[in-house]
Amino acid sequence: MVTFESLSERKDKIAVVGLGYVGLPLAVHLSRHFEVVGYDLKPDRIRELKNGKDRTLEIAESDLANARIYFTADPSELGQCRMIIVAVPTPIDAYRIPDLSPLRGASGAVGKFMKNGTCVVFESTVYPGATEEVCVPIMEKASGLKLGIDFTAGYSPERINPGDKEHTIDKIVKVVSGSDPATTMLLGKVYGTIVSAGVHPVSSIKVAEAAKVIENTQRDLNIALMNELAMIFDRMDIDTSEVLKAAGTKWNFLPFRPGLVGGHCIGVDPYYLTFKAESLGYHPEMILAGRRINDNMAKFIAERTVKILINSSKQVRDSRVAVMGLTFKENVPDLRNTKIVDIISELNTYGVNVVVHDPIADPDEARAYYGIDLQPLEGLGRVDAVIVAVIHDTYKSMGLSRMARLCYDGCPIVIDIKGAFNPDDARIEQIRYWRL
Repeated sequence: MVTFESLSERKDKIAVVGLGYVGLPLAVHLSRHFEVVGYDLKPDRIRELKNGKDRTLEIAESDLANARIYFTADPSELGQCRMIIVAVPTPIDAYRIPDLSPLRGASGAVGKFMKNGTCVVFESTVYPGATEEVCVPIMEKASGLKLGIDFTAGYSPERINPGDKEHTIDKIVKVVSGSDPATTMLLGKVYGTIVSAGVHPVSSIKVAEAAKVIENTQRDLNIALMNELAMIFDRMDIDTSEVLKAAGTKWNFLPFRPGLVGGHCIGVDPYYLTFKAESLGYHPEMILAGRRINDNMAKFIAERTVKILINSSKQVRDSRVAVMGLTFKENVPDLRNTKIVDIISELNTYGVNVVVHDPIADPDEARAYYGIDLQPLEGLGRVDAVIVAVIHDTYKSMGLSRMARLCYDGCPIVIDIKGAFNPDDARIEQIRYWRL
């Protein structure tokens, strides 16, 4: 079997499968200590990385240029590697059922080319049991090798927070697990080389899988509570942000805030756990209740916008509303599972004409994924209301006044989903302002 010494002495190579928000930063950090092959099935992505560009904006151009990584879209190159780390997406489908097709595809490609003595590690978020019940059988069938005899497996969940330049991979404790104690120890040494925060070994792959899937489930439930409180306080004409600021003066109050829950983690991971729970005959009520609340927030915001238009004596049908920001998170170009599109769809049902601007989203991706044509700032024209949906730095620098000036003459309307602006400024400037 592969050893830490053969890897650290660069006699054997490490492959990273999937070069997105998780895989690329991992490959870059590993390349400082090991011989690394970066594989992605998309040739365009490989060409981009070879040219020193990263569309995810997770890796600086200088760091990418200095990384000693052999980028390839040829899966046969995996056969030259003795440790293979799989970091592919694990989305849900239209029915909110886990979509394991990327993981199955990666497992098949790894199995087809891996050699005897390989250690295969998975980082993708899954339900407990998926690595051993889904991935390992696929690799065994494709390779003709047997787990524990010819190869080993491990699971070390990713903890990447897109756009976060403070909590980078090297500063977050890494959970490691293996199909046997020796593999767990090997992963501890490999990841321990790049993670200054240290590693946390656990007794089984299932424990590591469960730990990952509940991290975001916990956050989802806490945000759901804040969203429910926001809807209650809105009916009472109480400012939720002010309430949370006051409550936050107590030492043990958790600083969660209401908002849209999109992206490829918090809004997705709980469904992996509930899927597995229901397959075992248990209906998880609290987790799914939180999901329902969070999934309905876009509808609530759209309806609130319509009510404000009506109360401002503006005609709803054929009105024009500017939505500022389309990505799932500020300063991140990722459009996957963004809930902003749900606001747009809901407004469209009222006959509202929505124009969308985003300074960092890829216009081609917006058009391909959602049929939305992003507009330049100067091309938005005059609108009846502005929804500041994602508080990119560009919008922070614009400030409330410039946002309001996008509106027609009269009392401008600004809907601030992230609570980025000061309501006192809105009162002084006579802006009709609402924040979640």
